[in-house]
Parts: sequence; structure tokens; C-alpha cells
Amino acid sequence: MKFGIVVFPGSNCDRDMQHALSVDLGQEVEMLWHKDQDLSHFTSDDCIVLPGGFSYGDYLRCGAIARFSPMMQSVITFAENGGKVLGVCNGFQILCESGLLPGALLQNNHQQFSCKNVFIQGKDGKPLQIPIAHGEGRYYADEATLNQMESNGQILFTYCGKGGESGAAYNPNGAVRDIAGICNANRNVFGMMPHPERATSSVLHNQDGIAVFKQLGLI
Repeated sequence: MKFGIVVFPGSNCDRDMQHALSVDLGQEVEMLWHKDQDLSHFTSDDCIVLPGGFSYGDYLRCGAIARFSPMMQSVITFAENGGKVLGVCNGFQILCESGLLPGALLQNNHQQFSCKNVFIQGKDGKPLQIPIAHGEGRYYADEATLNQMESNGQILFTYCGKGGESGAAYNPNGAVRDIAGICNANRNVFGMMPHPERATSSVLHNQDGIAVFKQLGLI
């Protein structure tokens, strides 16, 4: 699998993602500039990554301008044709703005920027320690959409305590149903607020992010 990382003006986690994928995980990585459009050398077995940061300064809404960049038009087509796409933090916001994922990311319920380690859990129920860094990470969708997502298995990660406990005390932003990460109905587009690329190195004494990439089927 080859990874393409889209770089927007305001991206600040693109090199973190590049280092995690290429150095820590040994994957082939190519950086993609937001004004380019050519994804013809990527196949449906590859993955395009939208990294965290503040694309276009987060003016209007987070991800609202990036959604209309030339590269995003190609990413949308790539995803619609079955290609894998991963959006982390601001990338998650862009995927929701573009309609590739349902719902929206709203301002944190405490109206403050959060930058800390949290715990999330996936289908296996094992808590993973993954950093967050966002001011608008509160996932929201209407009840009908949430129920459909749950029945389809589209809710991939939820916030929890160190021992797997659930509850508002472990939810860092007020996300509905403690949602930290989701996918589309076709399971080829993934979005999450926590940063797995910041938890893949033994130097940082945390490699729980590797389990996230594995659970998404990307490594």
C-alpha cells in the first residue's frame, strides 16, 4: 500500500504523519500539494491521508475551504471509486464538510482547545492512549443517522477511560455517543479526531497508534 498525504496551507501535522508512516511503519509515502489534482498513480489499494492542522486558517468553519481545493475534488472521486481515505483531526473535519463522511464537527462543549492524551477503544474493546489537539472536535449527527451508523458498524472508536470505562468524564469534547472515529458505509473512508501518528514511536514511549492503523486495515 502507498500513502499520499495532502498538504494544505495551514497543515501542521503532515510531517508528523509522513514520519509515522514512512519511518515508524515502513510504508511508501508521497506528499501531495493541495493545488495539484493528479492521483492517477494511486490505486484503490492505496490510501490518501488528510492530516491535522488548520487548513486555510480554519476560516468560515474548520475544513470548509479545504473541501473546495483542487486536490479534494480528486480525493472525492478517488473515494467514490473505492480508494481508501483517512482524515485525522482537521482531515476528519474536511471529510465531513465534503460529504464523504456523515455528521459534523462542532466546537468543544467546554469552548476550549484540548491538547492531551486520551483513551479510545475500538471493536476489540482494548483502550488505546492517543493524543488529541483540537478546538472543534465534538462529533455530531442526528439520531436517525447515528442509529444507522451503529447498525452498519460505522462507529469505529469511542472515548473511554484507561480501563475501558465509558461516560462524560472520559469524553474530552462532548462528542455525541462518545464518538472519536467513524467510517463511511462502504468502509473505505475513515475519520477520527485523535492523532494516531503521534503515538507510533518507541522514542515517545507510546506505540498505541500502530494498533489504530491496524484496526483500520491500513497496515
